[in-house]
Amino acid sequence: MTMGTSVFLIALGAILRYAVEDAISGVNLATVGLILMIAGIVGIVLSFLMMAMARDRRAEVVHERRTVDPYARP
Repeated sequence: MTMGTSVFLIALGAILRYAVEDAISGVNLATVGLILMIAGIVGIVLSFLMMAMARDRRAEVVHERRTVDPYARP
C-alpha cells in the first residue's frame, strides 16, 4: 500500500465516520469509517518502515570504481 492510498483511506474513513449522517440497513457507516482510518494508519506505518529498510540497504552497497591508465607502463 502506498502513501497516497493510505491517505485516501484515512480521508474516506473520516468522511464516513464524521460527515455522513445517512444510514444503510445493516451497515454502521461510523464503524466502516473507523476501520478505513485504522487501515490507512497501518498502511502509512508500513510505508515508512519499507522506505527505511530500503534506505538502509542502499547505504550498505559500496561501489568501487577502478580506472586503468592506458599509458602507464606495466
